[in-house]
Amino acid sequence: MTLRDMFLKPKDKEATPAPAAASEARSSDKAVLPLQLQAYERMALLVDRINLQNLISRVYQPGLGATDMQVGLIHTIKAEFDHNVTQQIYVSPLAWEAVKTLKEQTITIINQVASQLPAEASAMDLNKQILEVFLQAETSPAEMTAQIVNAEARKLF
Repeated sequence: MTLRDMFLKPKDKEATPAPAAASEARSSDKAVLPLQLQAYERMALLVDRINLQNLISRVYQPGLGATDMQVGLIHTIKAEFDHNVTQQIYVSPLAWEAVKTLKEQTITIINQVASQLPAEASAMDLNKQILEVFLQAETSPAEMTAQIVNAEARKLF
């Protein structure tokens, strides 16, 4: 059977699945549930890892300039995201969109804060300014995303 055969359905066959096919779909659902739970777990971990408060402490090294810190933060966020991109297959569109939005907002915040600093600013200067932005916000974007991911995972039960 070729890929073409898999996607082209003969016109003379009925659209309703046979009883054996329905039974196979139920067993398939049971097989997918652990994968879905694992995907939600990985999304929760991703959200935690790209949370700027956590990310700064992992990426920061004394002596770095603000530009190097900015590049390091963004590179780490993109690498974390890319490492988990296949999980979108198993999570709800809402959960995936929330994680994508968090990634984009986090990178935007880093770039906005970095663009306001002088060229000779240190990584510590960048970190302080980023953390001040979060202190001024009522709720953290990472916290909101974590709540969405957790709520979507709970729907599986």
